[in-house]
Amino acid sequence: MTKRKKHHHDEALSPLDEEMAEAAPEAAPVPLPSAEEVESASIFTEEGTAPLPALPADLASHRASHRASHPEGDPEGDREGDPGGETAELRAKADEYLDGWQRARAEFANYKKRIERDQEEARGRGAAALLAKILPIEDDLRRAVRERPESEGLAHWADGIELIQRKLEAVLEAEGVEIIPAEGVAFDPALHEAVTYEASNDHREGEIIEVIQQGYRLGERVLRPARVRVAR
Repeated sequence: MTKRKKHHHDEALSPLDEEMAEAAPEAAPVPLPSAEEVESASIFTEEGTAPLPALPADLASHRASHRASHPEGDPEGDREGDPGGETAELRAKADEYLDGWQRARAEFANYKKRIERDQEEARGRGAAALLAKILPIEDDLRRAVRERPESEGLAHWADGIELIQRKLEAVLEAEGVEIIPAEGVAFDPALHEAVTYEASNDHREGEIIEVIQQGYRLGERVLRPARVRVAR
């Protein structure tokens, strides 16, 4: 065992402390950091970070060749080299969605108009069918009024029949039912039904001589054509 040299300050140690000091191994010297380690550690100092090393020179050429080989576009390249690429794509999608929405809106408007037109036609057909069933009643009442008896005891009864006929006529007029003009006008196969063709010196050819049964129409819809006698 190597004897530890005594210094002037070791004179106060006890015999036990001297033995422990002699038995302890000598501390290894701490190596000094190299210049590279000092430069690397300087980026973590409080004074600020050192500038990052520059990218390799071949990285720029690699990106240029990548863009040339991918003409359809590179998302990363568009963000770096062409900031408007993503905006143009979004604008194109927005225009596509707007065009689709406008077409759907126009189709829905046409569908709504077609449904309303079909409903109106269905209501018109229903009303025409109902009114056509009422017309024979109107005919009977008109005939009863035209052939009313002259007896004094039946006068009140005849007046009542005439009142009922007028009420029914008013209801038909309120629903838009009109009498088709027939007597004294030219025969129209769309509005009139010829029962007979007769020679007449008092009427022109094709002129209606007499109305046998009154015709009615609802707007442009013919509920029942007028049955007439026509001059030839």
